[in-house]
Amino acid sequence: MSCSQSALVTAVNLANSTPVRDTLMLASGCTYRMTASHGGLTNALPVITTPMELIGPATITRVSLLPFRIAEVARTGNLTLTTSVAFTNGSAVGDGGGILNRGAVTLTRSSLSGNSATFNGGGLANVDTPSGTAPAATFTRSEVFNNSALLNGGGIYNGRRGTLTTSGVSGSPMYVRNNSAAVSGGGIAAMNSTATTLTQTAVTTNHAVLAAGGVNRQNGTMTTTSSPISANTLNNCVGSAPAVPNCTG
Repeated sequence: MSCSQSALVTAVNLANSTPVRDTLMLASGCTYRMTASHGGLTNALPVITTPMELIGPATITRVSLLPFRIAEVARTGNLTLTTSVAFTNGSAVGDGGGILNRGAVTLTRSSLSGNSATFNGGGLANVDTPSGTAPAATFTRSEVFNNSALLNGGGIYNGRRGTLTTSGVSGSPMYVRNNSAAVSGGGIAAMNSTATTLTQTAVTTNHAVLAAGGVNRQNGTMTTTSSPISANTLNNCVGSAPAVPNCTG
């Protein structure tokens, strides 16, 4: 597709019009400048309601004084970002500055940066889901950095019943870094979620004002493997209940 906001919106709308999985080849090296919201008043892209994959390298960024996140994924939606797709400068009044996820999201060698939310999940929020199909997010070698939230999960918020999986490779971890939250979980907040699994993931130099600048866990299952949680402020994981595995300070 061409390197324009209108071309991207048209392509997403077309992909949403059929239930089959669509592959959208973004213009290589393009920065899609989103000057207006196209998914209601709160989303740069039309709400993702079907399976689709965006393939880069490309950047999708908000360039507006008005606040809106980059993407919202409905319960029926399944969004995959592959090969250096960057979502930047999203701004949500609510959860999920970069992505608000009600369905399934997969990032592979892509990134979320410079996004913000007035509630939870500056980069991505798996929404709190009391019943029904819960959201799932999978990050593979996809950096989450410089995002912020005014409540929990500056980088990523894994909400009630949600599932979060992050992974890097030996010698090249996936980084969750330089994110901030005004309450807790500067890097990652997992709040009553079903499962949070961190493998070869470095959670570092994140900040939270009250507690758990690195990772905040409240209930739910959490597994960490070769995933250092370090150099976060006010502390790394203090305040988590139960404790975050393999995290001290």
